[in-house]
Amino acid sequence: MGKVIWKPGTMIYPLPAVMVSCGAVPEEYNIITISWTGTICTDPAMCYISVRPGRHSYEIIKKNGEYVINLTTKSLAFATDWCGVKSGSKHKKFEEMRLTPITASKVKAPMIEESPVNIECVVKQIIELGSHHMFISEVVAVNADERYIDERTGLFRLNDAVPVCYSHGKYYETGNLIGKFGFSVEKKKKRDLRH
Repeated sequence: MGKVIWKPGTMIYPLPAVMVSCGAVPEEYNIITISWTGTICTDPAMCYISVRPGRHSYEIIKKNGEYVINLTTKSLAFATDWCGVKSGSKHKKFEEMRLTPITASKVKAPMIEESPVNIECVVKQIIELGSHHMFISEVVAVNADERYIDERTGLFRLNDAVPVCYSHGKYYETGNLIGKFGFSVEKKKKRDLRH
């Protein structure tokens, strides 16, 4: 079986589909859906988002130097898509999608209460790449919905929220667990023969 050669393009999928909230005051609060986002450093914790300069949120984020990455779920899929195709210059996205802006702990940008994880970010550098500009940012706080914290183990069960990912123009809910980090080299535990 052969390969079909396509022109260079964006084919790294699946990607997270996140709602990025921004604005320092309620009058400028906005949400933009982003799939070009990711982790770039552990210490200090850093991430990025890439945004087209023509997007309404671009100038808000550039001016304020901060934003919040809100992870999305199956129940937020409609709002996630809608906030990506509608412009904040014409729509009040929080109101129209019935999402709740809540106060972040470190930044002025609002968090989306309905999101299971809110990642507060402060912009450190903007790299103008071409069609998109990359906002390289430091993570200054992470807020996790306590509904997904296992009371017995203290583990955060994000998959219980049914996260959404984006793949080549389509949204998907996450699937079944097939392994964990390091499972390929993990030694098998000896079976307890007493039982």
